[in-house]
Amino acid sequence: MLHYPTKFLSAKQAYKFLSGSIIPRPIAWVTTLNKNHETVNAAPFSFFNAAASDIPLVTLSILRRDGEIKDTARNIIDTKELVIHLVNDQVVESMNQTAASLTADQSEIIINKIETTASNSVTVSGIKAAPIRMEARLHQYVPIKNHDDQIITDLFIVEITDFYFDEAIFDQESEYILPEVFKPIARLAGNTYAHIDSLFDLKRPN
Repeated sequence: MLHYPTKFLSAKQAYKFLSGSIIPRPIAWVTTLNKNHETVNAAPFSFFNAAASDIPLVTLSILRRDGEIKDTARNIIDTKELVIHLVNDQVVESMNQTAASLTADQSEIIINKIETTASNSVTVSGIKAAPIRMEARLHQYVPIKNHDDQIITDLFIVEITDFYFDEAIFDQESEYILPEVFKPIARLAGNTYAHIDSLFDLKRPN
């Protein structure tokens, strides 16, 4: 086994090792609204997962770039609202375009002509073409600091208030999402993404 003590790694190496090892990762394509309700921002993040189900909580970790907070993180802190979308082939190109670095007053939604739809319980709109979307409110914010007490990541635990599923990917009788129809896009490392290749079942032990 190759061994790399983390105390000798650069930030770039640590990111490469994490993003290349913890795969595949789901993509949270997030829309937020600035505090003046003037600009809808959209951006994808893959440090994202489920956290609880007694109340439906998910985690979203937004890494800072050179110590600067990102627009999405600032908007969530200010408005405490967001909409999370899951990504498939139909929206992957649009998702990728929203990863571009823009100024805070520029809207990825407007620039990329992405159609939105009104939300039920939050002010920010959702992306109409996404196969799954989840309206959410901030439950807990945790600023993650490095050993020098500088914030390096903004960690959000958010509560889902509303789920929306494309009828084609959802079995209403069993209330299951159909992964073979959904065909979610997963994040790997660098510029690489993946599909679910094949499915198999394992019976859990008693």
